[in-house]
This record gives sequence, C-alpha cells and structure tokens, in this order.
Amino acid sequence: MTEKQAPKAPSTTALEQRGTGTLASEDGRTSIADTVVSKIAGIATREISGVHDLGGGAARVVGALRERIPGSRTNLSQGVAVEVGERQAAVDIDIVAEYGVAIADLAAAVRRNVIASVERMTGLEVTEVNITVHDVYIEGSEDDAEPAAPRVE
Repeated sequence: MTEKQAPKAPSTTALEQRGTGTLASEDGRTSIADTVVSKIAGIATREISGVHDLGGGAARVVGALRERIPGSRTNLSQGVAVEVGERQAAVDIDIVAEYGVAIADLAAAVRRNVIASVERMTGLEVTEVNITVHDVYIEGSEDDAEPAAPRVE
C-alpha cells in the first residue's frame, strides 16, 4: 500500500513567515516609490497634536507661496525625506512644534505614528525616524503674518 499524500498547501509567503509586510514573493515583486513613503510619513506627522507645520524655513516659505497659486495642492511630503530600500525605509522629518508642547513627547508620538502608518500601509520595516525641530510656533507672533510679497517680479 502506498501512503496517500496530503494535498500540497499553498506556499507560505514571506509575509506569513515574518508576520510583517513583504514586497517580494514567488508571484512577483512590488516597488514603492520614495514619494509614497514621504506622503504617508507627512500625513502621519500632521495627525499629531502639537505639530504646527512641517519643513524648515525655506520649505515653509515655498509651501506658503505654492498654496497661493489657484488650483495648487498642499505638498504632503514637505519637510520629509526618506530612503527606501527593498524591505526597509528610513525617514527624516523637519517640524515646527507648537509652543507649550513637550518636545520629547511630541517627537515620540510622531515617531510612533509614522512607523505604524508606513509599516501598515507599505509593508516596509521602518528602521529609524529622525526628527528635527526647526522652530516653535507662538500664536499671535509676527510669524503669523502672511509671507512677504516678493520684491521683484
């Protein structure tokens, strides 16, 4: 008598083996552009209370000018730089914190939300999230004023 063999189960993907997302399987591979990760990280950062804006001074000025152009959209990846590999991503974020917020707690909350969002949506492992606080926003300060008009046309 020959033993009956059980039907072959579908192969286990790396996703099931590791318990996290995978971008390569025996059926093909998925590439995720840096822009995608930048937008996800930018949106996840803006979701945290205490983050006033993203980007350093020059990026915020360019963003404010861009928003004045009819039909333009907010740059969701402003102030975010990423490096994306085949399985991992590293994120650098420049922010402006609101006055009175504990910056260490703010940075930890941003880091948690960015890691969770990027890993959940892309399957990439986030190896690090570096945060630079460029400024503190104080309501009613001269920084609230509209950006100065260009001196030349």
